[in-house]
Amino acid sequence: MKLSFALAAVAACTAGIAWAAPVVPADVEFSEYGAVEASLTGGAGDAANGAKVMTNRGKGNCVACHAVTALSDAPFHGEVGPSLDGAADRWTEAELRGLVANAKKTFEGTIMPAFYKNDGYIRPGDAYTGKAPTEALTPLLTAEEVEDVVAYLMTLKEQ
Repeated sequence: MKLSFALAAVAACTAGIAWAAPVVPADVEFSEYGAVEASLTGGAGDAANGAKVMTNRGKGNCVACHAVTALSDAPFHGEVGPSLDGAADRWTEAELRGLVANAKKTFEGTIMPAFYKNDGYIRPGDAYTGKAPTEALTPLLTAEEVEDVVAYLMTLKEQ
């Protein structure tokens, strides 16, 4: 009887809690200039993990194109994109989220990849091998990793 009561009490307390699923890439709402106001996960990201994603060659690898003084231990900082030092002073959190998710919504001709997109790609494999995948591709970063990178970028203030 006590166990049933305890389980019922736990169920009643948690009934109102809704665990929000991440926004899927197709449902991301970009503003006219590419900003994404709402968190893709419904919460804040982890800046420490964002730094790891930014330097991981299998994930974001942001430092391949951008210099980041605070991540100077990571090798091979690029000069293709702007330095990210002071990013939090130049862009809002919503603008940074939009740039990480899909920079082409802000800068149409950019070579920066869309990190949170899974459709609309040109699939050259059909022309060359006929073996291009037909299903949707997975995003380069998860919604949580996008939020983590944004959280880290928000720590990069001008000195």
